[in-house]
Amino acid sequence: MHLDTFGREATSDVAARSESDGSVNRFVVISGCSGGGKSTLLAELGRRGHTVVEEPGRRIVVEEMNNGGSALPWVDMAAFARRAITTALADRSSTPASGDWMFFDRSLIDAAVALQHLTREPVLEEFGRTHRYHRRVFLAPPWPELYLTDRERRHSPAVAVAEYYRLFKAYPSLGYEVFILPKVGVVERADFVLRTLEEQPSLSAASAKADSN
Repeated sequence: MHLDTFGREATSDVAARSESDGSVNRFVVISGCSGGGKSTLLAELGRRGHTVVEEPGRRIVVEEMNNGGSALPWVDMAAFARRAITTALADRSSTPASGDWMFFDRSLIDAAVALQHLTREPVLEEFGRTHRYHRRVFLAPPWPELYLTDRERRHSPAVAVAEYYRLFKAYPSLGYEVFILPKVGVVERADFVLRTLEEQPSLSAASAKADSN
């Protein structure tokens, strides 16, 4: 599969923005394990006035369920991953330029990791090279005490943890610094994210334990 399958227009738009205004350097990814507190953290960052882009997967599931579609993780995971890629590309090209941080609940990289894992199509390197985010990425580690299934999240904790470790390997392989979110309250987590983005830490969390305390 080639990048053009998902639309050359989105690719060129983002590339042009990256060169002209540097806005993609303000695109910050909050990813990691399902049920690890990402949505709660992003809600807190939103309350502080930052732009937050909702997770593509949740939007796709709601739309597919409402329309009787089959691009659902528990029906056709490959189709779901392709939709997630298309949605993530659209999010990047439609997000207004801003000098402030813009936080993404998962990213194009997450969707590419999923599709490549399922189909072995070599999409990760190409997307990772041409569609960059801020070099520091934050991952929510597995947090069993928080994990709950619902109408839109039906996979088991084991599936969520396996996905987490794929992401934990993928982001550094693309040159990102990975920081594991501490298991603390949401206010402290938000402070950690904003402080890390502004500071020059001496140790990348990519060298920290994946199962951070």
